[in-house]
Amino acid sequence: MALHIDGRPRYFVGLLVVADLHRSYESTPIALVVGLGNPGSAYSATKHNVGFWLVDAFARKHGIALSERMAEAITGVGQVDHPLRIVKPQTYMNNSGRSVAKIMSRFGVTPTEMVVVQDDVDLPCGALRIKNGGSAGGHRGVASIIDTIRSDQFIRLKIGVGRASGVDTADYVLSPFSSAALAEVRTAVERGVDALDLLVAGRMTEAMNRYHVRAAAPPVI
Repeated sequence: MALHIDGRPRYFVGLLVVADLHRSYESTPIALVVGLGNPGSAYSATKHNVGFWLVDAFARKHGIALSERMAEAITGVGQVDHPLRIVKPQTYMNNSGRSVAKIMSRFGVTPTEMVVVQDDVDLPCGALRIKNGGSAGGHRGVASIIDTIRSDQFIRLKIGVGRASGVDTADYVLSPFSSAALAEVRTAVERGVDALDLLVAGRMTEAMNRYHVRAAAPPVI
């Protein structure tokens, strides 16, 4: 049976709303955004810290002060259509899950209410990819989160940083970008902020259609 509420058709089975033709509910609205990186000035310009860069830019856009310190993290809360907490773990990358698990427990956040923002060496520099659930793909920060919270059912927003021929991956991600690559990544961060807006609102399909690129072999630089 269709009823019109505020001029909108809504469909009921008994008293339960099962569809609203004017809005998509295809993913859970997000309560927690986690940017991954390493603390300290020695790492601030490195490829492994682009997760920090993106959540910092997102926080600036929405006027969220990242000024609280708790659970081994820098964090802040604001209103982005609904209450949202942003977290930057300060445990160093490989122990990110320790901080994230504490925050999730303190504020009652489930994995499906979280987006993790990370770098990805398997994407071309400056590319974005959105992934919902699944393995860590070799990223130790994400692996730490999965191992600690015992779930992989959270969204990842990935920023491509590419690879370098003959350079160990660990050394590569802890090095700064070239000038050309930095320009590409800065543009990706701007686009990533817009993608994150959609993810936070639960509009994952729209975010993927507009910003997501399929994984491809990164160029060797």
